[in-house]
Amino acid sequence: MTITVKIGAIRLSVNPPVSFVMTVSLRQQTVLHTVHRQGQRLKPYLCWLHWLWRIPLLLLVLSVVIILFWRVVPPESSAFMLRQNITAHFDESVPAVRQEWVDYEDISPQMVLAVIAAEDQRFPEHYGIDTASTRKAIQAALQGRVAGGGSTITQQVAKNLFLWSERSYVRKGLEWVLALLLELLWDKQRIIEVYLNIAQFSARDYGVGAASTHLLGKTPTQLRRQEAALLAAALPSPQTYRVNKPSRTVRNRQRHILKQMRQLGGVAYLGFLSD
Repeated sequence: MTITVKIGAIRLSVNPPVSFVMTVSLRQQTVLHTVHRQGQRLKPYLCWLHWLWRIPLLLLVLSVVIILFWRVVPPESSAFMLRQNITAHFDESVPAVRQEWVDYEDISPQMVLAVIAAEDQRFPEHYGIDTASTRKAIQAALQGRVAGGGSTITQQVAKNLFLWSERSYVRKGLEWVLALLLELLWDKQRIIEVYLNIAQFSARDYGVGAASTHLLGKTPTQLRRQEAALLAAALPSPQTYRVNKPSRTVRNRQRHILKQMRQLGGVAYLGFLSD
């Protein structure tokens, strides 16, 4: 092996010792072997990374399929109801869920108006996310204060159907994505219909069908303004606000909701749901 070195116009040829050549060759082989071995170790992780980016895409496609399916088929349960039923199976202190599906046409318009007046008065205008209320809620959180009103009815449907109750930024982000999908794939009437069938009204009653029957002794069609407002008053805290034995707080909320229902213009306000 000859090594040629050029310095200016002078060219020198050197024959290094055999031991030097063998040392260099062995070092090269060692480096190549190390790189190959590390590559083999990283190969499984690189394979996972190759599939990792596809997971969110698959979840998005699955969500779209489920939402389209529930556009025409009534959801038999929700994530919240399923969790409570599983807990009730192992804990006798937790009541099993009562829920009865009721079609939109069989729900009193007063009940529809009451939940919109109580929970989301911008429901006809937004596309799943009330940006103004969300901005206020974020500002309040940054200042260490608690402010309600950030979640729309559509977001509540997304959360109740697919997600969990514990607050986190991850849940809120997923909630926004699912709410936008619901607004894109369902009309407003379907969103409010599903909401009224999966919202929690008491410790065990989900949906206006079970709530009106077991708490008020009436069918959803028979609900009047006062009764609809009373049921809507329990929505923020159904575990503590009791419809069948309303506290002063619940009665005050009922009166406030009745006032909001009048200010919206009564059931004529619901014309946007049939457009």
